[in-house]
Amino acid sequence: MEFLNTIVLTISITLMYSSPLIFTAIGGVLTQRSGVDNIGLEGMMAFGACGAAIVGFFAADPWLGLLTGAVFGGFLALIHAFIAVTAKGNQIISGIALNLVGLGVATFITRRLFNGAAQSNTVPKGIPKVLELLGVDKSNSRLLQSAEIDLTVILAFVIALVVWFVLYKTKTGLRVRACGEHPGAADTLGVNVTLIRYVCTTLSGVLAGLGGGVTALAIAGRFTPSVISGQGFIALAAVIFGNWRPIGATLACLLFGFAQALTVILAGTPWLPTQILAMLPYVLTLLVLMVFVDRSTPPKAIGQPYFKGQ
Repeated sequence: MEFLNTIVLTISITLMYSSPLIFTAIGGVLTQRSGVDNIGLEGMMAFGACGAAIVGFFAADPWLGLLTGAVFGGFLALIHAFIAVTAKGNQIISGIALNLVGLGVATFITRRLFNGAAQSNTVPKGIPKVLELLGVDKSNSRLLQSAEIDLTVILAFVIALVVWFVLYKTKTGLRVRACGEHPGAADTLGVNVTLIRYVCTTLSGVLAGLGGGVTALAIAGRFTPSVISGQGFIALAAVIFGNWRPIGATLACLLFGFAQALTVILAGTPWLPTQILAMLPYVLTLLVLMVFVDRSTPPKAIGQPYFKGQ
């Protein structure tokens, strides 16, 4: 029974850590499929986590907090869209800058609102749990307690399926993919490349902000400068590992979530130093990039500004 409880707990923790990665990675798939490279997902997650934690604390409403996190992330992404699409700027430099701006502004706002502290106060009300909403009494069952997950896990998988359906089963998705492969050809067929790239890039920030909000509200319970700690870059690795496909990126996020779950499950093991465990998700990310970066096929026009008529 103890072994079964450990298995169920590992799955539950894997899903908990995977959900913010899924939100962010799906956003990365969207923007890169449209031809705009967005490596600023880390900063958008941090900014979204800040907005979600602040509103979640003062309004005591986690859903309003998540919505605010999405708006915060979308705002940074809109700036990136302007630089990448309208100004034809360097998308890599813009993404790096937004990573710095997102975390820096988030920390500044937090210090102003919480008496100089770099972290927010603990959010009084977290994301509702699935079993609680179903009215299941888990007080006498360790197995049910281990199986508890929050609603954002379900939402993450739903969004991944919706984006997959839109990208591969609708005309809109075909136009998005055309903008990332041959924007000139898409333009000649009447596709508004600028509009599609703006929408997809902004949505990537909205989803990254949601991912940051989930991290702050469902996992950490507050915003701190280290609350994201590279998750945006792990989500980018999941996009590459998943070959720029929603389902592949989701499966990659589950793998990275499992690596993070192991750091929790194996914590306290005498022969395994905690420093080694803490490195596990990041080492796995580097290994994945080393092995799969040459085997993946990115959209042909990714990162390339489009000049009408070219």
